[in-house]
Amino acid sequence: MEVVAADPDPIRMQFLASLLRDAGIEAVLLDRNLAGLGLAIFPQRLAVRAEDAARAQRLLKEAGV
Repeated sequence: MEVVAADPDPIRMQFLASLLRDAGIEAVLLDRNLAGLGLAIFPQRLAVRAEDAARAQRLLKEAGV
């Protein structure tokens, strides 16, 4: 797995994960438990399979992320 984005905002991270999933890229949010504990200073990370990383990064860039 390769991290393609990180942000402490859980809503934004859910949106980015949905954006990638809609494009057919399996996306996994890491560190969600920290946000659930109210530790929003720690970013959640969005990871994809290594073979999808370049495409995911391109999609996120096109989306203005």
